[in-house]
Amino acid sequence: MRMLRYLLCAGVVFAALLAVACGRGNASSSAAASAATSVAVSENSSQATTSAPAIAPEDQAPPASQTGGFDGRKAYDFTAKLVSFGPRPPASDAIHRTQDYIISTLKGFGCAVDTDDFHSPTPVGDLAMKNIIAKAPGTGQGIILLLTHYDTVRLDNFVGADDGGSSSGLMLEMARQLCGATTKQPNAVWIAFLDGEEEQMNFASAQQAQTIWNDPETTYGSRELAAKMAVAGELKRTRAVILADMVGQKNLEVQPEANSTKWLADVVWKTADRLRHKDVFVPAQVSAITDDHGPFLKRGVPAVDIIELGGYQTLGYWHSTDDTMDKLSPKSFAIVGHVTLESVSELQQKFR
Repeated sequence: MRMLRYLLCAGVVFAALLAVACGRGNASSSAAASAATSVAVSENSSQATTSAPAIAPEDQAPPASQTGGFDGRKAYDFTAKLVSFGPRPPASDAIHRTQDYIISTLKGFGCAVDTDDFHSPTPVGDLAMKNIIAKAPGTGQGIILLLTHYDTVRLDNFVGADDGGSSSGLMLEMARQLCGATTKQPNAVWIAFLDGEEEQMNFASAQQAQTIWNDPETTYGSRELAAKMAVAGELKRTRAVILADMVGQKNLEVQPEANSTKWLADVVWKTADRLRHKDVFVPAQVSAITDDHGPFLKRGVPAVDIIELGGYQTLGYWHSTDDTMDKLSPKSFAIVGHVTLESVSELQQKFR
């Protein structure tokens, strides 16, 4: 996950993080080279169990009837299944099982599914990656694009419950809602599950994984998708991009991110306010975060990042082996899913 110039870095994260967390472009290339001697990561060293921990009463998801049909517990359970595959860096056996699960689940929801297999040169060698795109058709030519990444950082025992897991579980539930709809909306909704968001090096420790972020060596999947859509003439039909990333943690507080397109962030946060979720979607802006919305912003497509990095970072869970299912709340999934689903509806009305 990315923390470029993150507002909460000063005085909250320990001093060793400060120089990199507030300017990741200065990370040492020699450190990356020394750590890039092998593509393999010990993905089997810690396999998560399929059973999720007990849910505290305050973290229970409200009934789906109260969240626009979006089922926060189902999104949480989808995440638990993804986590059960263990560490999921690109080109690993675990990510191949993850890909099979995502594709089969999407098809089970009635989604049309496209896949894009591509290769990218990385600091750990040429890696095979796969983007998976579920498509709910619309009556017109427009596209509303939802994004998540499903890969995890290359760190032993890192299962990425929040970072890579939560947003993907949420988007699987979004697909269940949207692909199963009986009435077509004005714009198609595409849900892209992206590979290769994380920095591609073999991290030796959580501290290393929390301090190194070389911008050109991240967001492989979103750069690939944006380029492919541009060549196909699809980007000019894309009305908006909504990225979800790290959205399942307990005591969630999501703030507007400075890189995000303001009018689109306003749609999301005003929707949250209308739905009485402003205790989760709080108004104070955070500084720019490098993430999978970036390649679309660079091509002129409106995009917003729904992410809560600061709190997870402060607690020491981000990019550490403590990023596990017990840190997540079905209630958080329900709220973010409700707001995202209703924001898509707002966009459908705006771009009829």
